[in-house]
Amino acid sequence: MNNDSNSVLIHKNQEAVWHAITNDENISKWYAPGSKWNIPKLKVGEKAILLMPSAHNNLNDNESIPMSFTIQEVIPNEKFSYSSDSDNLVFTFEIYPEPEGTRVSINMDGFELSLANLKAFSEGRELPHT
Repeated sequence: MNNDSNSVLIHKNQEAVWHAITNDENISKWYAPGSKWNIPKLKVGEKAILLMPSAHNNLNDNESIPMSFTIQEVIPNEKFSYSSDSDNLVFTFEIYPEPEGTRVSINMDGFELSLANLKAFSEGRELPHT
């Protein structure tokens, strides 16, 4: 399995965590606060758009970059995967039940802040990283 920096234990059930990861309103709140996700259909082959605000991409105020993704895999309450249309990087979230809740792992390094935010959002607490 992934190393500790690539996963987080959330004290909620798999369904609640799945909804936090795959619902565009929810993911917009924790993924990169201030960003806006648009996931019209949660189906393989469908497009999703992320508008990343200026604070995250060194642009002028009020500018944002639309980033396009293609959904690769959807296994409800278990796995959500999408690829970046610009560089074909594949991002995979996997969800596992554990006695104390649900473990979420991502297949990439560098998502510690987002995973900490996902945990706080799912557990109804204030986001640690905004």
